[in-house]
Amino acid sequence: MRIHTEYPEALLPQLYAPVPAHFNSSDVLCDCLAHVYGNAADHPDRKRHYPSDMSDEEWAAVRPLLPVPAWLEGRGGQPEGYCHRQMLDAIRYLVAGGISWRSMPVDFPAWARVYAFFRRWRENELIAEFHDRLRENVRKREGREAEPSAGIIDAQSVKAAASVPAASRGYDGGKQVNGRKRHVITDCLGLILVVAVTAANIGDREAAVSLLARLRNLHRDITLIWADGGYTGGLIDWCREKLALTLEIVKRTDDMEGFVVLPRRWVVERTLSWLMHSRRLARDYETLPATSEAMILFSMITRMGRRLARPRAAVRH
Repeated sequence: MRIHTEYPEALLPQLYAPVPAHFNSSDVLCDCLAHVYGNAADHPDRKRHYPSDMSDEEWAAVRPLLPVPAWLEGRGGQPEGYCHRQMLDAIRYLVAGGISWRSMPVDFPAWARVYAFFRRWRENELIAEFHDRLRENVRKREGREAEPSAGIIDAQSVKAAASVPAASRGYDGGKQVNGRKRHVITDCLGLILVVAVTAANIGDREAAVSLLARLRNLHRDITLIWADGGYTGGLIDWCREKLALTLEIVKRTDDMEGFVVLPRRWVVERTLSWLMHSRRLARDYETLPATSEAMILFSMITRMGRRLARPRAAVRH
């Protein structure tokens, strides 16, 4: 097996494919780095026929944003033997369909290979890196700055499967849910900025302390956070004094009955409903909270990739 290694090392941290593709096999059409420089050409391609598969337009939009593999930057490891596009399609299929790892369809790489790819990306924080690059591009496409200046915080309790250990699950008395809780902060487009998964008995204010601290470290331009009544109390003063953040509470009034769209809060509530469209997220199946967070990010990665591949709306004059 010949491995193509002629590439400018200075460009690797910025670009997924630093030079035009020169495939190891003339029979391969995919231009992922595992095909161009790795050993993926040894394995056959697959026909894309699942709803979760990336279209060619979507692959073209997300491919430049993929993290560069460590082995291609000379940071250890051997060249990968499976197509990156196939791996991403397999994980998207799992998240969208809610299947178990061992139930991976046979036209994808073996489930153990797909899981190893997912775990490696999770442990090296490549899922978050890929997600954040997509979010920045979606914001720019919508005419926004890459970094947001405001956000919305909320939480969602979901039931946990038997695979979730007792140490990381709890009972949410308010929602009457035995499981885990997802704490998210989104921008004004509903795109996730930070996410944390805890036991369901962890209070919103308690989890918000570490979540908001992470937000401040990652997004220095944010000055305002909208929240619901569950975040009242000393958290407001703590945000102002410790993080230089304004925490603004958007409350329901006493004369509101039934479902009411509340200013700003509806954005994060819509994001939480988006997550429930992915069947893997309808219930928490993951042993590790970090894996649950990665599944949430992959659900958003799929949504943002499709958004980038969507044709731009015509401008009316």
